Amino acid sequence: MYRILNKVNSPEDVKKLNIEELNELASDIREGLFNRLTKIGGHFGPNFGMVEAEIAMHYVFSSPYDKFVFDVSHQSYPHKMLTGRKLGYIDDNHFSEDSGYTNPDESEHDLFNVGHTSTSISLATGLAKARDNLGGCENVIAVIGDGALSGGEALEGLNVAASEINSNLIIILNDNQQSISETHGGIYKNLKKLRETNGSYENNMFKAIGLDYIYEENGNDIASMINVLKKVKDINHPIVVHINTKKGKGYKLAEDNKENWHWTMPFDRKTGKPIFSYEGEDYTSIAREYILNKAKLDEKFMVITPNMPGSFNLNIDDRKELGEKFVDVGIAEEQAIAMASGAAKRGAHPLVITNTTFMQRCYDQISHDVCINNSPVTILLNYSSFDGLTDVTHLGIFGISIFSNIPNLLLLCPTSKNELLDVLEWSINQEKHPVMILMPGNDVTERNTLTNFDNINKYKLEQTGKNVAIIALGDFYQMGEELSKKINNELGFLPTLINPLYASGIDNILLDELLKEHKLVITLEDGILDGGFGEKIASYYGDSDIKVKNFGLKKKFYDRYNPLELLKEEGMDTESIINYIKENI
Repeated sequence: MYRILNKVNSPEDVKKLNIEELNELASDIREGLFNRLTKIGGHFGPNFGMVEAEIAMHYVFSSPYDKFVFDVSHQSYPHKMLTGRKLGYIDDNHFSEDSGYTNPDESEHDLFNVGHTSTSISLATGLAKARDNLGGCENVIAVIGDGALSGGEALEGLNVAASEINSNLIIILNDNQQSISETHGGIYKNLKKLRETNGSYENNMFKAIGLDYIYEENGNDIASMINVLKKVKDINHPIVVHINTKKGKGYKLAEDNKENWHWTMPFDRKTGKPIFSYEGEDYTSIAREYILNKAKLDEKFMVITPNMPGSFNLNIDDRKELGEKFVDVGIAEEQAIAMASGAAKRGAHPLVITNTTFMQRCYDQISHDVCINNSPVTILLNYSSFDGLTDVTHLGIFGISIFSNIPNLLLLCPTSKNELLDVLEWSINQEKHPVMILMPGNDVTERNTLTNFDNINKYKLEQTGKNVAIIALGDFYQMGEELSKKINNELGFLPTLINPLYASGIDNILLDELLKEHKLVITLEDGILDGGFGEKIASYYGDSDIKVKNFGLKKKFYDRYNPLELLKEEGMDTESIINYIKENI
């Protein structure tokens, strides 16, 4: 196994191989991908579909002298295997050494640590312009695909490339006819016409804005890819190299069901079934069921997503059932938010769904298009917890600090199943406020909720006690419950326990009451402390005698950590907090 791959330790070794050996190398790479992905999961379809293209890239160009920029970089595994990191795929003991995205800390062949989409062309224009200004002459190659062309930044990059770059810039457009789910928008209709005409369709969007263009039908054929890349190497102007590939190539299950195999958990290679399965309720499924039921009961309801229906388990049949009440705008978060604001203005009840990390991309649309206009848009975000997505590019821990300080926006952090459902129903029906809801990510529980969410910033007093008040937000409410029990058992008194729900505001009446019987207020939040919820509480108590201790994460780009170990390292586990209380009351 890995007969050819074992000989490849750098791109220079790729250049020494003949076409037969290069094809065997492609098979070796796929075996390496299988070895890693069946055991620890990761992006499957994007990488299997780009094996031949990336072999050809390293055969023709000379990285790191020539610069490769991978969009999202979730298709960069073959590139990594060809640039000295094959052990991260073929040797189980080295899995942890290799991230799921390009990473300059790993190799000089990786220029950027990126995991969000539509950025490669813009990054490449910067590389090209600086190269020209500084007297360089290397090739700059941007790779983009998997629906990323619909993102606003990709279009901005194309626009600048066509007008401001008058030198070498090669844009490899990997057209596999698929985004995360299916593609959406007029751009992809144009790509379809170009494929059907072997690149000769007269209404060519790239040529229309002033870019050169070449089409390669056989994007999964190494010889064809070498030939087309040799044609554009050292070109003296920007060009789009449009290649037709098959997402998931080499594994029939992935070829036939591209959406489910974009990313995968560990699985059995023979059956394709996940090795690990979760039995029982989860918040994603709860939200999915709510969405489907709400669409049946509310004629004003509509759900909008920037190509992330899978984040809420909305499968193809679900989307068909939702019909015109479901809109996938493609990978375009800004469009999703602005469209929702427009829909709300016209009287609809819009719900925007995606992952917390991707909503960072449209802060201004939320602030400007939604909140200045006080549009009653509801934004429901998944994976906002520290123990959700742990890659540095996909962290959800910044959501509270980013969004809780936008005027007019109510940021709510429900703690249980019925609280999530009650908050969703209230938010979508009300027409006064923009609302963002961070989905719980811990064990599903049920508890009584507030009866009137119109009483903005009214915290829920769950337990009345003395000495110590625990204000436990969202995902960390269950940690607050555990801490309360330990205080009672080990310190001999019952603390006050509060579920604040509203991360964006202060319940000054309740906070003033705490001054009477308490010496210490502890805040627990599932996010970074800087600009977060706890600091609001500490600031409110600034001129009082009560002591406030905020527990949360540092303002830091954590990467691929063990969540439980991280809590202990940051002194946020229950034992560490108990020790702090013992020393400070």
